[in-house]
Amino acid sequence: MRILLLTHYWAPEIGAPQNRWRWLARGLVERGHELAVLTPAPHYPAGVLLDSSPRLASGAIARDETGAMIHRTTFRPYGAGISGRGADQMLAAADGARLALARFGGGHRPDVVIGSVPGLPTLPVALAVGGALRRPVVAELRDAWPDILDSSRHWAEPPAGLLRRAAPGLPRGIGAAAPRLSRRGAVALLPPLVTLLERRADAVAVTTDSFAQALRERGMRRVKVIRNSAVPSDWGLPAPPARRDGDDGRPELRVVYLGTVGRSQGLAAAVEAAALAERRGVRLRLRIVGDGAQAAHIRATAERLGAPVEMLPPVAPTAVGEHYAWADTILVSLQDWPAMSMTVPSKLYEALATGRHISGAVDGEAAGIIRSARAGLVVPPQDPRALAAAWAALAADRSGLTASAGRQWLSRHANRHDQVNRYEALLDEVAHG
Repeated sequence: MRILLLTHYWAPEIGAPQNRWRWLARGLVERGHELAVLTPAPHYPAGVLLDSSPRLASGAIARDETGAMIHRTTFRPYGAGISGRGADQMLAAADGARLALARFGGGHRPDVVIGSVPGLPTLPVALAVGGALRRPVVAELRDAWPDILDSSRHWAEPPAGLLRRAAPGLPRGIGAAAPRLSRRGAVALLPPLVTLLERRADAVAVTTDSFAQALRERGMRRVKVIRNSAVPSDWGLPAPPARRDGDDGRPELRVVYLGTVGRSQGLAAAVEAAALAERRGVRLRLRIVGDGAQAAHIRATAERLGAPVEMLPPVAPTAVGEHYAWADTILVSLQDWPAMSMTVPSKLYEALATGRHISGAVDGEAAGIIRSARAGLVVPPQDPRALAAAWAALAADRSGLTASAGRQWLSRHANRHDQVNRYEALLDEVAHG
């Protein structure tokens, strides 16, 4: 098949979407398919160009290590605010549409178009491209859209502001209406619009069983679960010792979090839990490795509480093993928003692959996976007292740190070969069904 993918995130950027498509792309190309990708020049997460290489510049075309042909669109630099990121996603998606129609018409038409969300503007653009090229479209939803919009009251800026600042070039009637949209009005407007777009797709690919069921209940008939995954690897990890000593010679429990430090992760609750545990006499150290929109807030919270927390910048995939080896337990944390119960963070799969104990501050399907894999402990999300008590119990009895069947669970339920097979079957069904 000829496959055209529109996505806002791609290597050499580091992140969950980029990692997911690295192995999916390689798998599809190895099976003989042609994959063309429309994606911006690399600029995530800082919002500025990460690499000035000509082969990564806007407008460039180059084959990457996966075997896919990458067509680079333009992007809009941004800072920490949501509106800047929204404007960037809109601009990149619009430029993707321009390039798609210019480069993939006539005899170069794909058999199927994929629009990967987020960014959210990619979905309507993919549908428009599919319509213009008269080709079917698969909507790939890596998060629970539009359900996650119900939590927008927790975001830094309301959707109305996002619409107004992200698309100042909208037609006058729309642009004039945007400032009058209240936060509540905008939130009410967006979910049915996103659901309408999802229904227009010929198929929807999601990452969790629970969200797939929710979409089927909304009348979407062709919904396929393509899980995130990780390759079981020991990274040379020895079993956690029976005792770890801190700098002062006292026994210490070590907790690591690796990943995005954003709003959805709710890491302030983990920082508070670390502070509570220490006040109860538990010798504990929480290491947070990553960056994101909430990094400054998390750092300030740790300083204000005097929490035993160290924050380190993101590391390359080849360097994560040393942090997992340092840790006794791996923190996986989400907000307590309703949509999060249908979310399984990609870092959970990586944590399962380590064979290390997992501290899950999660609910719903993610909590069910940790329990099913017998991979660690689960507490309600955003409950610092429960998490502090769980860590105190671990520090008092470290015997539970060595028991995890996470790798076996991955092999049975989320190995990469099977997930590529599932995606290939879905694309073939859509393209030729």
